[in-house]
Amino acid sequence: MLKQEALEIYEAGLAAVDPARILAAVDLPHPERGGRLFVFGAGKAAASLGAAVEKRLSGETYSGRIVVKHGHGLPLERIDVEEGGHPLPDADGQAATRRLLADLKGMRPEDRVIFLLTGGASALLVAPAKGVTLKAKIRVTELLLRAGATIQELNAVRKHLSAVKGGRLLERMVPARVLALVVSDVIGDDLSSIGSGPTVGDPTTFEDALRVLESYRVVDEAPEVVVEHLRAGASGKVAETPKPGSPLLRYAEHVILASNRTALRAARSQAGALGFETKIFAEEMVGPVHDRASRFARTLAALPSRSALLAGGELTLEVSGTGLGGRAQEFALVAARELSDKEGVLVLAAGTDGSDGPTDAAGAFADGRTWESGRARGLEPEAFLENNDSYHFLDAVEALLRTGPTGTNVNDLFIGLVA
Repeated sequence: MLKQEALEIYEAGLAAVDPARILAAVDLPHPERGGRLFVFGAGKAAASLGAAVEKRLSGETYSGRIVVKHGHGLPLERIDVEEGGHPLPDADGQAATRRLLADLKGMRPEDRVIFLLTGGASALLVAPAKGVTLKAKIRVTELLLRAGATIQELNAVRKHLSAVKGGRLLERMVPARVLALVVSDVIGDDLSSIGSGPTVGDPTTFEDALRVLESYRVVDEAPEVVVEHLRAGASGKVAETPKPGSPLLRYAEHVILASNRTALRAARSQAGALGFETKIFAEEMVGPVHDRASRFARTLAALPSRSALLAGGELTLEVSGTGLGGRAQEFALVAARELSDKEGVLVLAAGTDGSDGPTDAAGAFADGRTWESGRARGLEPEAFLENNDSYHFLDAVEALLRTGPTGTNVNDLFIGLVA
């Protein structure tokens, strides 16, 4: 019963950020006389957003190209859909970005661009700066992900190793006018962080990017070309990214269509409709997975019957093991430890995009039996946690949630229920 109710709450959150629904109130642009209309974009949810745009543009002449995560593509009528790697960039994403940049050549003042930006675009828009290789970008991204860098820190580095991030894509679009339609996967909806801000000013600098590498002590492990490029930029030998206040920015307008708060509000409403007394644990939950999961589970266990505890956000996970999993799955396994032997409680932690980390699961359930259920199968849950191998433990106890691509992406939802 609790599992089904948790699913209904999760699905209500997804429905609230469905692209067709959130696009309905937006006025789409039309080119001036003699101009052209283009639809470009990138991100895990860009294909479903593109489908909603095409429905609105029925009967109009336009063309375009978007880049999505492998497996997240959809057949569109006039927009070419390409797939690339995520969370680590790959050669497919680089080739797709190269074709998108070719599409942008010869833009005119009378042209209009609809740019679709959703979470995941940082990895999918791949155009390394001059002298930096894709292999080097992948390596430094991998190092920072494993070290637990925040999305803002990771993006500060990626912007300064890229020819399209941090406002540089907008440089390729002008003098056309751009309407950017954004589905936010960043806490606080900071436009310079969503997808590494390809069409907005970048408040970070080469010096900031260097400090990120230094603070996580990966300078010695990072590829030499990366460190040399960042140092050259910090010394003024490489041009900085466009900054807030740049005249360039007058060419672009941005509309945030939905964010994690949109999904969380809908989840809360659905929990209430199911008869739960609902409490918000955190609207913008950040910080380390293990600490937040333990606190969430302990708070949940102390609530009276027919209570719901909800949170939304994006946590950080420092990976030291060699296992498989994602932040939501690790959250669920830590919660399972806290809830062990407790009756009538359940936690669902899941990504709204349907893919938690590099796995085929959106997230996982945990209740008072999850921890001991693994032991009964000869599995030691602490060892799986130590190896960051939540996926294989939770798969063995049939606790994973598999949804496939959801068509949206607004961070994670955390749902706790008391029977």
